[in-house]
Amino acid sequence: MSLILKNVSKTFEDTKGDVLNNINLEIQNGEFVCVVGQSGCGKSTLLNLIAGLEKPTSGEILLNGKGFDGPSANRVVMFQEHALFPWLNVIENVKFGMKLAGLSAKEQEDTAMKYLRMMQLEEYRDYAIHQLSGGMRQRVALARALTLDSEILLMDEPFSALDKQTSNRLRSELQEIWLKTKRTILFITHSVEEAVYLADRVIVISPAKNSIADVIAIDLERPRYVYDEKFVDYRHRILEEVQGNADHEKK
Repeated sequence: MSLILKNVSKTFEDTKGDVLNNINLEIQNGEFVCVVGQSGCGKSTLLNLIAGLEKPTSGEILLNGKGFDGPSANRVVMFQEHALFPWLNVIENVKFGMKLAGLSAKEQEDTAMKYLRMMQLEEYRDYAIHQLSGGMRQRVALARALTLDSEILLMDEPFSALDKQTSNRLRSELQEIWLKTKRTILFITHSVEEAVYLADRVIVISPAKNSIADVIAIDLERPRYVYDEKFVDYRHRILEEVQGNADHEKK
């Protein structure tokens, strides 16, 4: 799998300039790539373009050498809000995409339980959504996203609405799942610490130019520890990059 963005720009009618300007990026199979930057720099717009929820004003986006027009099951999105169906219980929510894809009842059951076990949610399979905590709902949403076996999983700040303890636990679980599955993931986050913890590479978006300011490879063994000296060095470097871009925008 390869995802390639060539000279991609995006402008909306009600904005004065480009929301994104001349983005060039390549993501390879099995990579975990995080995107960071100040609010309003275009992070979520970038994800929406790759998801097919928005169309670029110029440039092209290629998945395995082919363009696309609109959303597809090969580019599954997980948003900040879990978007679970309250009238379905846990396992029926997890099965939902597989039903639409026409998988057999046995395939749905086996796959759903595989990822519920991975999320440590098997005992909650018959619970109603309102009976779950916010963190558990996000784990259900992640299980549902993983069942579709998409080419790339797009995650838009999925843990940002959760408390610190819960988000830390979920990012640790996500890292473990990624190590097991080697799913290709593009992860949008406002947390530099989260990006260093998860990513193979961190993409820094400049709000001054609405383009990629830097691409930083994270050369750390996994699992990662936030108090490790090299971890802290990466965190400071990226924070300075993000803040520097923000300061430049103000001048």
